[in-house]
Parts: sequence; C-alpha cells; structure tokens
Amino acid sequence: MNTQLFLAFIAVAVALACTPGVDWAYSIAAGLKERSFVPAVAGLCGGYVVHTVLMVAGLAALLTNMPGVLGWLTVAGAAYLIWLGVATLRSWRGASFNAGEAGGPGAGTTGAAPSPSNQFRIFLQGMGTSGINPKGLLFFIALVPQFVSPEAALPVPVQSGLLGLTFVLLVAVIYSCVALLARKLLQSRPGAARRVTLASGVIMLALGAVLLSEQLIPVLSAAVLRG
Repeated sequence: MNTQLFLAFIAVAVALACTPGVDWAYSIAAGLKERSFVPAVAGLCGGYVVHTVLMVAGLAALLTNMPGVLGWLTVAGAAYLIWLGVATLRSWRGASFNAGEAGGPGAGTTGAAPSPSNQFRIFLQGMGTSGINPKGLLFFIALVPQFVSPEAALPVPVQSGLLGLTFVLLVAVIYSCVALLARKLLQSRPGAARRVTLASGVIMLALGAVLLSEQLIPVLSAAVLRG
C-alpha cells in the first residue's frame, strides 16, 4: 500500500470522524445515560465494519446503481434515527447522574451493573445508527477508492478492507474520547448533561426527518409508477 496515500487517508478520516453528527450524538448520549459507553461505541464501529465488508464484497457499488433499493434503505435509516431520537428525548431528564452511577469512582458500590441483554440492545442501537445510514455507505464508496493504489503489491480489495478497518479503529478511539469527555465534563453539571442529551435527541430526530423528507416522496412516487 502506498504510504503517502495511507497517511492522507488517515488525515481525512480523522477529520471526518471528528466532525460532530449523529454518531457523536449517540456517543454523548451513551456517555451520559449508560454505566458503560463501550457497547454503544462498539455498536457504532460494528456498523462501519458492515460497510467495510459490503465495500470489499462489491455490494456497496452495486447498491448505488440501484436507486430504488438505496432509497428504501434511506427511508429505513431515517425512520430508525427518528425512533432513536424520540427515545433519547424521552429519557433526557435522566441524564443527571453522579460519579458512582456513571462508572466513575465508587461505581462498584453504586448502581446495578447493566444486564448482558441491555448491553446487547445498546450495541445493536449503535450498530443501527452507523450501519443502516446509507450516507455511511456512500462515504465508503466516495472516499476509499481515492486512496487505493492499483500499482501496489496488495490487491485492491485487500487495500480497501485495510482502509475500512483503519477507519473503524479511528472512530473507536475518537468516539470513546467523545463519550468519556462528555461524562467527565458534565457529570458534575446535571443541568448541562440534560441539555446535551436533549440536543443529541434533537440532532437524531432532525437528521431522520430531513432524510425522510428527501427520500420518502421519490420512493413512493417510483412505487406508484411501477404499480
């Protein structure tokens, strides 16, 4: 793999991962509401692993050539984001916590440990947040090929997979830092914690509504014409 291209990819990937969006909103909400933010961040990374697998398998490019399927995926992703935003908004008043409840000092004596089923649910929600969003799929299609070198010793699919997994590693570190900083900075400020959680829910809800408004009418129109 071309070293210069790889370093350039890392710079671009870090810049994109550091741009606030739905992933940030979910990471912050998890950092404020949950005892451990690890399942949430792992779920977000799992969604990008799915994107990487699709890209390497060539399915991502195939989906972009099927606007009807991609449109329905966008509608599904928008509906999911709206549901997640509503769920976050409903729980924003519970974002106030102390260190013991949030996994800080004394966490071993205060608050019950989350059940495996609850951790798995949080993981799946995170995976859905990044994995079902078609814009994430298009991000891999538009960005990764620019940093793949056909002249390199490694095959193009292998290079693409390594770049995708590099992005997964970067977002794991960045989103963990986001969740941790949210917890450390806001755990002593219950009012601010509630406001940030409320803003996170609004971001998810607003983005879902925008995606839905952009895609639902064309998708329904195409379905009517085919009928």
